[in-house]
Amino acid sequence: MSSDALRLDSRHWFGKTCAGAVLGFGLALAVSGLFAWLGPGGIDAGSGKIQFTMWLMAPVWTAVLSFVFLFRDSLRAWIWLGAANVAAFGLLWLTQSALG
Repeated sequence: MSSDALRLDSRHWFGKTCAGAVLGFGLALAVSGLFAWLGPGGIDAGSGKIQFTMWLMAPVWTAVLSFVFLFRDSLRAWIWLGAANVAAFGLLWLTQSALG
């Protein structure tokens, strides 16, 4: 293994944690909104789907917050999760415009 190889380190843990908490919440919100619109029965499916959509937030947010530590530094985490948020909320807006 060469000495030039990049390694994961713990220097950027605070920035990564903040990116996962803030942008992970937004991403989980957009994903649950997309499921509410595009899932079975559409937006007016009933109380079971509403509960599932609400509880979908926690595992998505937890997954993002867990995997954010695989980024090399906090800047990459903020950029990639920010781009994912823009894409997810853009898709949610398009879905609402088309189906609403």
